[in-house]
Parts: sequence; structure tokens; C-alpha cells
Amino acid sequence: MAQSKGKEDILRAIREAPLLSPNTSLLLQKTSEPDHDLQDVIRIVKFDSVLTARLLRIVNSAAFSTVHPITSVDRAVAYLGEKMVVGAALADSVSRLFLKPLSGYEGGRGELWRHDLFTALAAREIVRTSRSALSADLAFTGGLLHDIGKAILSDFLHDTSRVAVAGIENGELVDYLAAEQESAGLTHAEVGHELAKHWKLPASLQEVILHHHHPGQAGESVRALVYAVHLGDIVAMMAGCGTGSDTMQYHLDVGYERYFDLTPDALALVLVAVQEEFVKAEEAFALA
Repeated sequence: MAQSKGKEDILRAIREAPLLSPNTSLLLQKTSEPDHDLQDVIRIVKFDSVLTARLLRIVNSAAFSTVHPITSVDRAVAYLGEKMVVGAALADSVSRLFLKPLSGYEGGRGELWRHDLFTALAAREIVRTSRSALSADLAFTGGLLHDIGKAILSDFLHDTSRVAVAGIENGELVDYLAAEQESAGLTHAEVGHELAKHWKLPASLQEVILHHHHPGQAGESVRALVYAVHLGDIVAMMAGCGTGSDTMQYHLDVGYERYFDLTPDALALVLVAVQEEFVKAEEAFALA
């Protein structure tokens, strides 16, 4: 009964969570379509004065050091690329969730954002090794959103982290998802999936969020995408960009070998490859 009541409270918290702005929703929908191009992105940005101002601030920041100031939306979007536009839109729309301290995971303010950003960059890099056509920018977006459920679930995991870690270490629990399920009746992946449905995110992103720890359970059409985010998540934790007590408390799904020319040892090289870009992106977004 207590767990059932807890589930009801979690679902209520999802319904009360900040909504994405209409333009951010449109941007996520459009960029999930295989046949979109940068002009589609530019058209959406031009109708959002807040996003336009943020992108111009980013592109003219010290992080990018452009020779001449960039003052047009077209040039800013072309220079920054789709991934930075999506990142800026999400940061503006739901920064309260990204920056929220994860007390239930013993994670501090901004740790979720840093983890998601590193995951996004790593997932994008991993796509380079894909054996099939795969959108690097969609993998980036999936990386940014994959752990958003933690921002909600954290409030329902009071004083559970030490017991969870102990349970995993002594073999009573398979991983941190099992610990969340036992404590709250839902995992952060399930909570994130419910939030994604509430936000009406594209189906591909909903699957990324739901299955990022068990990508083999995703539909075949999006499985490679989910594996890219799964691997990016592991790389982010390897880099020290975790979200608290659950860091490195999950299993690597080796099924990725069907989709990527990548060995487990090569994940460390991905970490090195994106480290500099992560520092630059973190400075540019200037959220945390």
C-alpha cells in the first residue's frame, strides 16, 4: 500500500513538472525526423526570441572565440550546429530540472546536467563507429534527456542510497535500477519515460529514456540509437561525471557489438576524444 501511494505521488510530480516550451517541443520533433535539414532548425529558432538571444550569446562567448561578432540567426545556427541549438533550447526550457540537486542520489546541484552533457557528447562521438546510418545529433539529444527521470525520482529516494549500494555490493540487488524499484516502485528510466510521454517527445527519444540501461529491450528500429546513449552514459561515468551514489552501479550491455565497431577498451578513447569538447560546451551553456 505504501509503495502504491508512492507511485501515485511520483506520477503527480511528473504531471506537475515544468513543460517544454512550444518551440522546444517543435524543435525536438523536427530534429527527430530523418529528412530534416538545418533550414528547418533555423526557421524554428527565428520564432523564439529567447532562444535566439541565448544562441547569439553562446556563439559570441569566449568558448568559441569567433574572429568577428555573429549577429544573425542563420550564421549562429550554422556555426554552432544542431546539437548546440537543441542543448540551448532544453537548457532554457527545463534548466530547473537539469540543475536540481539529486539528494536521493547524494548528487549536488548541476551534476545531472554535467552528466547528461558528457553523455550526449560521448554518444555523438560513438555514432562515428556505427555499422549503419545513425543520426549523431539525435544521439546527442537522447544523451541530454536520458536521465531526466532522476530529477523527479530523487525526491522519493530519501536515505536510500547507502542501503542501495550495499545491496548491490553484496549481490542482493542486480543494479541501481533494482534498488529504485524496491524503494519507490519505479525506476528513473520509467519515471523519465512517463515524463517524456507527458512532454509528447518523439517515440525514438521515449525509447532512449526508457531503455538506456537495457538497450536490447528497445525496438529494433531504434536499438542502435539506444545503444549509443547507453555507451555514452558509461563513458560519462568513467569520466567522473556521474550523478551521485548510482555512478558505475549499472552493467554494460555487450550487445552493442552488433551495431558498433567499438571494443570495451576503446570507450576510454571516446572519453579522451570528448573531454575538451565537454569543457567548451559546459562553458558555453554556462548553466551550472
